[in-house]
Amino acid sequence: MQEYSDQYIGGEWRPALTSETVAVLNPATEEVIATVPAGGAEDVDAAVRAARAAARAWGATGRAERLAPLTRLRDGLAARQQEIAETIVAELGAPIGFAASVQAALPLAVAGSYLEVLAGYEFEEQVGNSTVYAEPAGVVAAITPWNYPLHQIVAKVFPALAAGCPVVLKPAEDTPLVARLFAELVHEAGFPAGVFNLVTGRGPEAGAALAEHPGVDLVSFTGSTAVGRWIAEVAGRGVKRVALELGGKSANVVLPGADLERAVNVNLANVFANSGQTCSAWTRLLVHEDQYEEAVAIAAKAAEAYLPGDPADPATRLGPVVSAKQRERVRSYITGALAEGARLVAGGAEAPEGLAKGYYVRPTVLADVTPKMTVAQEEVFGPVLAILAYRDEEHALEIANGTDYGLAGSVWAADDQSAAAFARRMDTGQVHINGGRFNPLAPFGGYKSSGVGRELGRHGLAEFLQTKSLQY
Repeated sequence: MQEYSDQYIGGEWRPALTSETVAVLNPATEEVIATVPAGGAEDVDAAVRAARAAARAWGATGRAERLAPLTRLRDGLAARQQEIAETIVAELGAPIGFAASVQAALPLAVAGSYLEVLAGYEFEEQVGNSTVYAEPAGVVAAITPWNYPLHQIVAKVFPALAAGCPVVLKPAEDTPLVARLFAELVHEAGFPAGVFNLVTGRGPEAGAALAEHPGVDLVSFTGSTAVGRWIAEVAGRGVKRVALELGGKSANVVLPGADLERAVNVNLANVFANSGQTCSAWTRLLVHEDQYEEAVAIAAKAAEAYLPGDPADPATRLGPVVSAKQRERVRSYITGALAEGARLVAGGAEAPEGLAKGYYVRPTVLADVTPKMTVAQEEVFGPVLAILAYRDEEHALEIANGTDYGLAGSVWAADDQSAAAFARRMDTGQVHINGGRFNPLAPFGGYKSSGVGRELGRHGLAEFLQTKSLQY
C-alpha cells in the first residue's frame, strides 16, 4: 500500500496541511491500495493563492508559449498509457481492455484535439471600429468525478490552460491516484509554478472550499445534478461563472425500419461499458410496440456475453462498480423497478455467482418499463438497461423528452435523414445517428438539468474565455 502525504501546489509537492487521509480501495478486492491527504480549506487556500499569483503572467502568454508545455504534457500522457490504464483498473475497477482503449486513450485523443484547437484559435477579431479580444476567465476550479477520472481532468485542464487560466484541480476521492500521476506529468512538462495545482480530499470539505473560495473566478464541475445545483447557487452569490456537466437519462430511439438487432446490441455495449457508470449512457431503449418483444429477446441474449469478472483479466468485459455505496444504490434501483412492475429479463439485484467479494452488479435488462417508473426517470449509474414501448413517433418523442435530463441520446432509422429529423426534436445536447462515432472535437453538454456550458472542441475552449472590446 502506498501512503501519500503531499499536495501539488505552486509547482512543487508540499506536505498537506492536514493529517487526515482518504483511503483508496480496489473495487474488485475491497482492499485499501493507497491513502492520500484529505485536504481541507487550508490546502485549498494555498492552492488558490498559488494560482492567483501565476494568473497574470500565464494569461499574458502567447499561443506558442502555451502550446509548448501542453504538447509536452500530451506526449507524457502518450508515454505512460499502460501505467495510466493499470492505475484506473486498480482504483476504478474498469476492465483492462476498456481502461486501455477508452480510459487512457480517450484523454490522449482529447489532449491532441485541444492542441489542434489552440493552434487555430483566433483570440482577436475586428468588429467595425472595435477590436474584440478573448481573454482568460481567471482562476479555474476543476472538480472532477470518478467514472472517467483522467478524461474529465484532461477535458477541463487542457482547455483552461490553453485559454491562459491557471487551475486548481480537486479530483474525486475514489480515484485520486491517476490525478496524482497527471500532476507528475504536468510537472515534467515544465509549466510555470502555480499554473496547475492539485488538492486531493473529500467533496464536502475540499470541493466545497474550492467552489466557495473568493479567489476562484470559474468553477468547472462534473458530477451529480444535486451537487451541481449547490455549486450554481454558491457561484451565483459570488458572481462566478460555472460550467456544469451533470446527470443524464439518455434515450436510444429505434424507429421502424432501422436495423433492430444492431441497434439493441450497440445499446447493450453502450450501457454496460464502464459498468454503466457513464453519464451519457443510453439507459432507456425505446422500441415500437410491434417490435418490442423481439427487442427484449435480443437484449436478453446479448446480456449473456457480459459476465462480471476480474478487471485485470483481459477477457473481462464487465468489472465492478466503484464502491459499496454505488453497488447498493444500483441494486436498490433494480429491486425498486421490479416492485413497480418491471419484468426482469437478465441480471438482477443478487451478487453475481462466484463474486462474493468486490463491488459487482449483475448486468441487468428490465422490460415492461413505463415512462413514469423511477428507473425510467432517475440516473442509476450502473449496468441497467430499461426497455420501453412506444405507439408512434410522437409518443416516442414524448417519452424521450419526458425526463429532467437532456445530456445525450441516439436515434436509429432506415436512413440518416429520418434519424436526424427525429434527433433535431429531442431536448438533448448530443445525439448519435445510426451508431455515429464519438467526436472529441464536437461540443459535449446538456439541456435542462444535465448542465450548463459545453466541453470539448472550440466550444470547450471558449468556456474558459471572457470578452473585452476596445473601441477606436
